[in-house]
Amino acid sequence: MSVKSNVLPIALSSFNTTGLSSTYQAINSSGLGQACFFLRIVNDSNQDITVSFDGSSDHEFVQAGTIFELNCQSNHRPASGVANMAKGTKVYVKGSSGTGLIYLSGYYQN
Repeated sequence: MSVKSNVLPIALSSFNTTGLSSTYQAINSSGLGQACFFLRIVNDSNQDITVSFDGSSDHEFVQAGTIFELNCQSNHRPASGVANMAKGTKVYVKGSSGTGLIYLSGYYQN
């Protein structure tokens, strides 16, 4: 049997920025369905946001109308290793209430 290297997407998650506050809230309340090697957060809103991967610490800042991409695999060590964001990881956002959506997408391999 040959080894497969298919890349598959997780389901797109979105968060309406009218619900943003100064407290972290999960974009993906169920967590990542798979261990992802690539994540993208699209801030398609009129408000800057802060992102957390643990729900309490500030990890990233994403300006309104911009995109944040995290390519775990390109940063793994050793060279033959695998780096993924763990299955079940929740991605949290906070900021001021606004208009527009925040999107979370990701990719994984079986």
